[in-house]
Amino acid sequence: MNPILRNVIAVIAGAFLGGVLNMFIVVYSGTIIPFPEGVDHSTAEGLSAGMHLFEPKHFLMPFLAHALGTLLAAFVCTKIAVRQKLALAMLMGVFFLVGGVMMVFELPSPAWFNATDLILAYIPMAWIGYKLGS
Repeated sequence: MNPILRNVIAVIAGAFLGGVLNMFIVVYSGTIIPFPEGVDHSTAEGLSAGMHLFEPKHFLMPFLAHALGTLLAAFVCTKIAVRQKLALAMLMGVFFLVGGVMMVFELPSPAWFNATDLILAYIPMAWIGYKLGS
């Protein structure tokens, strides 16, 4: 198979599978750590309105969703890619980081969570995914 085509497939597969894992964790996080009473978690507006009720434990699952989604994306990308594996794994980290930055502007979460999430959940996880996949 053409190496360029294989690298394109690596990026698409990594982004898709990482996104699926991210959404799976986000969707089912309320069964592991229940949302505060009265918070409508089905919409961004509902989450924004109830964010003041969240405790630190409620931010664990979103962090894990972001970190593990990025880790899986970089791992899959590294395993499939032919060349430039580190660059493509870091591309996965940047791709998911852009999504994280968009969420910071969309949902009013605490500064400590935003900083922790943006600093630890994306680029470092992409590098770890690369190392595990190499």
